[in-house]
Amino acid sequence: GENAHKVAAEITAAGGKALALVADVTKTADLDMMFSRTTSTFGRLDFLHNNAFGMPAAQTSTQVAGRMADVADDVWTHTIDVGLTAVFRAMKRALPVMRAQGSGAIVNTASISGLYADYGIAAYNAAKAGVINLTRVVAIEYARLGIRANCVCPGAIHTPLLAPALEMPGFAEKFNEAIPMGRLGKPEEIANVVLFLASDLASFVTGSAFVADGGQTAKTGSPSFTPE
Repeated sequence: GENAHKVAAEITAAGGKALALVADVTKTADLDMMFSRTTSTFGRLDFLHNNAFGMPAAQTSTQVAGRMADVADDVWTHTIDVGLTAVFRAMKRALPVMRAQGSGAIVNTASISGLYADYGIAAYNAAKAGVINLTRVVAIEYARLGIRANCVCPGAIHTPLLAPALEMPGFAEKFNEAIPMGRLGKPEEIANVVLFLASDLASFVTGSAFVADGGQTAKTGSPSFTPE
């Protein structure tokens, strides 16, 4: 919440108009408040970015990982609620507003984990795969109503969500080795993709899942055939 208010203040100071709201995306009342305040303040809704995600309370990415049969029901429920159901509910509220005004753009943050499987994070894989296909549904259903919907699928990005895993011995090195660019992505590198998809520069783009992963999913996983 503090960061949101800080950014809103910076936008206002620069001559723009901004509204910072703090909401729990798993609570319908909070979502209703967020959309009501936004439309009453600005009179329209041009863009929706579903980007919220978080681990269950008092747990981290290293504590929720495990084989599928070992995933606790509460971890599964929380991950699907935040990672998929909240996206559905937010779009459900945004679409009537955008349809009434005849235009709008939606970008949902998915993941390369929604395109391919990982070891040990079944709930996350399922949630992100659901986001990708739900986005495609919206894209085809609302394409002739002036509304576009796309996903961005980041690879490993240096964010607080990944921080606990990066503290595991050797984990960061393994990640860097798996990425052809040899490094994790930066949040602003994903933000640039989102900005493009939200803009009129992407006016003929809808139903797409844009991958930004430093080349991680461009390879087969086989070892190099070229001598070092």
